[in-house]
Amino acid sequence: MTEPEFVREIAQPLSGSANDYDALLELIGDARFVLLGEASHGTHEFYFERAAITKRLIAEKGVTVIAIEADWPDAYRVNRYARGANQDRNAKEALLGFRRFPTWMWRNTVVLEFVEWLRGFNKLATGEVSLTGGHVDPKKAPAGFFGMDLYSLHSSIDAVLNYLEKVDPDAARRARLRYSCFDHFSREPQEYGYAATVGAAESCEDAVVDQLVELRRKAREFLSRDGKVAADELFFAEQNARLVKNAEQYYRSMFRGRASSWNLRDRHMVETIEALVAHLNGSRHPKAVVWAHNSHLGDALATEVSQHGELNVGQLVRERFSDEAVSIGFTTHHGSVTAASDWGAPAERKNVRPALPGSYEEVFHQTGLPRFWIDLRGAGQIGVLQQRRIERAIGVIYRPETERLSHYFHARLPEQFDAIIHIDETRAVEPLERTSAWDEGELPETYPFKV
Repeated sequence: MTEPEFVREIAQPLSGSANDYDALLELIGDARFVLLGEASHGTHEFYFERAAITKRLIAEKGVTVIAIEADWPDAYRVNRYARGANQDRNAKEALLGFRRFPTWMWRNTVVLEFVEWLRGFNKLATGEVSLTGGHVDPKKAPAGFFGMDLYSLHSSIDAVLNYLEKVDPDAARRARLRYSCFDHFSREPQEYGYAATVGAAESCEDAVVDQLVELRRKAREFLSRDGKVAADELFFAEQNARLVKNAEQYYRSMFRGRASSWNLRDRHMVETIEALVAHLNGSRHPKAVVWAHNSHLGDALATEVSQHGELNVGQLVRERFSDEAVSIGFTTHHGSVTAASDWGAPAERKNVRPALPGSYEEVFHQTGLPRFWIDLRGAGQIGVLQQRRIERAIGVIYRPETERLSHYFHARLPEQFDAIIHIDETRAVEPLERTSAWDEGELPETYPFKV
């Protein structure tokens, strides 16, 4: 039996039916942390299937936390909308906070639909709206939408100051003085990181740590003012202050090597997930779904990056929560993707080249199945999957001209994930703001011929 035939034997085809993921939800069971990856930051099917699985986890498993690879303040605006707690008129307006490159990661048509669904579900679940005219479950907590990344240094500073202006103007003045350490630079934190690293400017480390310590010290006083609302607003402010502290360290670490900054970023993500669960904890034992790239969520110990000292969210979550966590990755063989050619460049609709020989994606393609998933905990132990192979990762930048060097790494898939979803041909996710470059797309490599 050939390698593709072995894979075909253990693959569970996906047909697009409502019960496609019944067996996957059985595998997930009562796990408190479900990590849902993606092999690119711009593939429609990855976003769509991830949202479909998440909807079922919210409705059937009681998940109340969606933690995404995005900045805390931007996602929190969406969270408020999903809970009916702000003035945004619709999901498109609520997503306006995502202004930083790459905007299409969260301002796209799939996320738009999911956020509207989440708001509607929360209204039904909490009894604000009911198809029967009565409360559905008055004790059920609404599901929230949260960011776990740390790129929002300045917007998080603004959020802390805005909070303190409302609850303690004197504390706000002290915070503004501490954060003024960053005023000597533009709103590009990399400039601060470089200057502090080479000794051209003093580090702001003490200032941001002092601010977080003071905010936590005054927590009891702030909490005494307005019960649950005060607790949520303090939590939002404290997470922003913690983000500023970690971001300050992150931007200095960028100039000390990739592993240092990568590890700090992924540790911050896990700290955020833990903080969310702790904040929402009570008798409910909240469950969380995490949306991020495969490179963050697949266990780093199963990939070549661990040899360079890198860890990631998937590794840390497995170490801390063991059987309470399930990680699910995505792969594709060919199609199109929304990506840029350089950092900060416009979104383009690029052709994704067929996967390279020797890759997991090529083996999956050779099965002839258009869509399927594999339970890697059991069937994944067969040799064809245990064998170390290359695996593709496309981020916000796609450079097909250096495909092997830029987008492949070695991995052992069954050790990296608990399950894998493969969609052989995929298409680019549609941004809410389409550019002319995106609309035009790329000409096929066979142009002007049809073969």
